[in-house]
Amino acid sequence: MADTWVIVGLGNPGPRYETTRHNIGQMVMDELAARRRESFRAHKANARVVETWLRPGAAKLVLAKPNSFMNVSGGPVAGLARFYGTDPAHVVVVHDELDIPYDTIKLKTGGGHGGHNGVRDVAKALGTPEFPRVRVGIGRPAGRQDPADWVLDPFGATERQTLPILVSDAADAVEMLVDEGLVAAQQRFHAPRA
Repeated sequence: MADTWVIVGLGNPGPRYETTRHNIGQMVMDELAARRRESFRAHKANARVVETWLRPGAAKLVLAKPNSFMNVSGGPVAGLARFYGTDPAHVVVVHDELDIPYDTIKLKTGGGHGGHNGVRDVAKALGTPEFPRVRVGIGRPAGRQDPADWVLDPFGATERQTLPILVSDAADAVEMLVDEGLVAAQQRFHAPRA
């Protein structure tokens, strides 16, 4: 039987937050589902999910968007991992990252949460920080804007021009991580753009 990977896009629920920087993880889940012509459905782990495959005969993917707010994402993520019998090494968390420039993707497994409360809560709920992460750079605000407000703002007009490409690249990074492993995905996505 193929491996099952739980792929979680962090964000906040509801239309107020759909287009905000904090919700880029959920935008990536929408892209992965759209590529497979699938729709999200309710799951008892307080999330919306799509059960699909990387491709026929390959790994099973559970694409998930928690219904909880970002800072309490851990409960739904841990609930999905238990439900699908998935080890944390196969729970991929896709999230926004202030400390990475906009339009940049970085991947890692484990390590600290870098002040990201959603990642912190997932690590606490899973009982380990040792899970893969696809970190999508949103950059820091210019000037004196509070980062807590910045992440809850929609992307700016200039960012929106390249946002579809960034979301698509992050979806590619998820697929490559599952298919070829962390190192191969890092080698592709950490390299400067041509």
